[in-house]
Amino acid sequence: MARAGLIVDFLRERGRTYSYGPDRSQRAELHLPPDPESHPPHPVMVLIHGGSWQARFSKVVMRGLARDLRRRGWAVWNIEYRRVGDGGGWPATFADVAAAIDLLPELDAPLDLERVSLLGHSAGGHLALWAASRERLPAGAPGALAEGAGVRIRQTISQAGVADLAGSYRLWHGGAASQLMGGGPDERPERYDVGDPIRLVPASSPVLLVHGVDDETVSVELSRHYADAARAAGGEVELVEIEGRAGRHRAHIDPREAAWATVAERLAHTPSSSLAR
Repeated sequence: MARAGLIVDFLRERGRTYSYGPDRSQRAELHLPPDPESHPPHPVMVLIHGGSWQARFSKVVMRGLARDLRRRGWAVWNIEYRRVGDGGGWPATFADVAAAIDLLPELDAPLDLERVSLLGHSAGGHLALWAASRERLPAGAPGALAEGAGVRIRQTISQAGVADLAGSYRLWHGGAASQLMGGGPDERPERYDVGDPIRLVPASSPVLLVHGVDDETVSVELSRHYADAARAAGGEVELVEIEGRAGRHRAHIDPREAAWATVAERLAHTPSSSLAR
């Protein structure tokens, strides 16, 4: 019954839909805080869903977090993107995530674009970490920032994220990483150079990695690799490892679970969020 109730919340929590391109997947939902007494402009959380970058998963799975974040005073930008099996993969998936984020200044809403954060789960964690390093991309690369474009990213959160894309290719013997990139790092090195977040460290913002020690879907080793690489490059990164069942892969997107409580606590108390209201 508890799971059924959460699914109902997912379906009920609809924001206003915007398009950032002509494809049916080039859409995003804007959710604003429900409290009329909240003080705009609102800090913004960009949500990027996971699901192995595959078309059978959608932004709907992030609506439970969207609801909880709204309650905490955030405006939420829950994005969809073209995925493998529906026009996505390299380079469309990357270009879509960048375009969705870059649409924020055009929205007619009380948003504080000086306080924009990124949060992604699983494959979405990979995309969030990649988006946090877009300024390091060479001109012409998918998602590269245009001169004067973009919004200021204040913090980036990866929940059980694929933080090391080449590492995931090796662990999965190709698998979803190969489908996303059109091959492995030895076959497509130029793609991994600009699409693998571990090769783009340090990110432009502080990074929080939250990962279950016993996660059987995305190994915690990938977040450990990223944390080590980011620190070696001078980046600001924190890795929180969740023990036992509390750290199972899908627990991160359930606002009732301890894995999400770890994130919510830091959002309320870290200086970068400026949300201690």
